[in-house]
Amino acid sequence: MNTKRFWTVFCGWAFLGAPQAYAHHSHANLDREDIRRHTGVVTEYSWTMPHVYIKAMAPNQHGEVVEYSIELLHPPGMAQRGWSRDSFRPGDRITWEGPADRDPNRYYSGLQWAETGSGERLSMARTELPTEPSTDFTGIWVRSLGGARPDYEPPADWPYTDFAMPLIANFNEDQNPQLDCQNPGPPKSTLLPYPIRIHRLDEQTIVMDYELREDPRIITFDATREPGEPSKLGHSVARLDGDTLVIETTNFAADRWGTHTGVDSSEQKHLVERLTLEPDGLAINIEMTVTDPVYLEAPVVINRRYVKMPDRDLIVVECTRASARLFLEGGL
Repeated sequence: MNTKRFWTVFCGWAFLGAPQAYAHHSHANLDREDIRRHTGVVTEYSWTMPHVYIKAMAPNQHGEVVEYSIELLHPPGMAQRGWSRDSFRPGDRITWEGPADRDPNRYYSGLQWAETGSGERLSMARTELPTEPSTDFTGIWVRSLGGARPDYEPPADWPYTDFAMPLIANFNEDQNPQLDCQNPGPPKSTLLPYPIRIHRLDEQTIVMDYELREDPRIITFDATREPGEPSKLGHSVARLDGDTLVIETTNFAADRWGTHTGVDSSEQKHLVERLTLEPDGLAINIEMTVTDPVYLEAPVVINRRYVKMPDRDLIVVECTRASARLFLEGGL
């Protein structure tokens, strides 16, 4: 794609709409080799962040009726698998199969599939829909790890400052600010597994809507535009470097876990992102260079690949501390 074509298409973008996160635990408490089937009655179905939950009364291995907590994925992930906020209601009969908790005294379960009282089976298999290629970065994108481990921990090989070292040494995933329904700014916001929609507001403005977060990220081509108050999202200015979209962001506020899982960021954070569209228009490669002298002795580079999703409305759900608490307890 040449620069002239990019700019022609880019200037023709239309406004697509509004906005909208969360924690991830390794959840090693679930024994993936111990798959069990249960039948019971739904007492609660929580279509909330950070994950969707079902609570159900069902017999345990000893025949005692107890309340199970069943963990699913976040709402966008469940929607991709054909689930909705109306899939279950309290009082519904449910049969499900999933990995059991390693602690036999905890009634916490993962899920592979669930059946409603009418016999409809809902699974954890993704529903693949046709995806149109992008020629100009527009569309909905989600990270693709390509078999790599998710960002569960601070990177071990980063050049941390003496100030940052105690933070890294005392890292605990339960400290995630998203468990308090607080959302990070970039680059951490870009590393999360939730879709990002890129669209054009006007000739000078790109908008990134992060699904499940209320504040869109505004990116301007006008280098003379004055920044507002410092914020977690910062002040972003874009330019074209050939076919690469370069976004430089400054004017940040201090942000807990604002750079990476377990890595805070300061007001001095400086971020340069380079977005390159793959030839087939179905993936974007993003190189993120972070400078923050409070936490990093030298700049670090984060490379990630994002694949295009079918166009749809972004999902808007509430983040509740109750759901976050279930999620936290599930990782114990």
